[in-house]
Amino acid sequence: MGQSSRLFTAKTCQENVPKPKLVIAQVGVWTETWPPQAEILRTEETVDREAPYVPSFSSRGPSFVIQNLLKPDVSAPGLEILAAFSPVASPSSLLNPEDKRSVRYSVMSGTSMACPHVAGVAAYVKSFHPDWSPSAIKSAIMTTATPMNLKKNPEQEFAYGSGQINPTKATDPGLVYEVETDDYLKMLCAEGFDSTSLTKTSGQNVTCSERTEVKDLNYPTMTTFVSALDPFNVTFKRTVTNVGFPNSTYKASLVPLQPEIQISIEPEILKFGFLKEKKTFVVTISGKELKDGSFVSSSVVWSDGSHSVRSPIVAYSIQP
Repeated sequence: MGQSSRLFTAKTCQENVPKPKLVIAQVGVWTETWPPQAEILRTEETVDREAPYVPSFSSRGPSFVIQNLLKPDVSAPGLEILAAFSPVASPSSLLNPEDKRSVRYSVMSGTSMACPHVAGVAAYVKSFHPDWSPSAIKSAIMTTATPMNLKKNPEQEFAYGSGQINPTKATDPGLVYEVETDDYLKMLCAEGFDSTSLTKTSGQNVTCSERTEVKDLNYPTMTTFVSALDPFNVTFKRTVTNVGFPNSTYKASLVPLQPEIQISIEPEILKFGFLKEKKTFVVTISGKELKDGSFVSSSVVWSDGSHSVRSPIVAYSIQP
């Protein structure tokens, strides 16, 4: 994802040499001084006025493997990132096999650069909440992500998911959507995976006696595929866990309101009396029709005045 970048540079460097002298290198000129001296310069910041945006080479949704699950989940810095690089491979070996250079750092782009940023945010959130589950951490990252500019990202949620990650807000999301391993297994059973394969994969005894539709997986987003030009009415059941204030009241709102669909939330107010208390709500979306190859999106936002817990809602008729 395009992002304003900050590059820390130093025009002097130190090398360890026997006392009492320290060799200082400055723009290729060597001098000997004692006591050692070095200059630390201010950070120079270059701002990309177009950022943040999702570049054209970044994969888009929807997912055609599991249709009713929004992908991608979130967006993170991944364009022209200064990153560690294996000295064993040359920086251009894929394009030029004769390149024998060895470097420890290189400027790179792609999901392989965005993922470490998200992993770092997950570790950061975990440092504040050591007892949180992976799904709670994922929920915190997704529900606190910042929505991105629709004009720069016309594919909207199919380009940036829940939005751009916000590490500071992710440490205090207010509410989280938790998903257990059994929930995923029930969902995979409903998607047609056989119990034998799931047993081998999970290491658990899976019978597929219980199944959960994908749309009812307790995921932080709500997505559904609908047939083009047909009326639709879809419900999503979700449960949130209070990780904010012990006594809190959350009110639901829809942002933005879309004329193509009608959305209702029941109940519209959730009252919590203690931490880790769980509350369930149901979201219903309906509409007359969607044109073939189109989509419409909104978000349900739960707010207690201090926290804003945002979950995208997407209905689409895009075929594989």
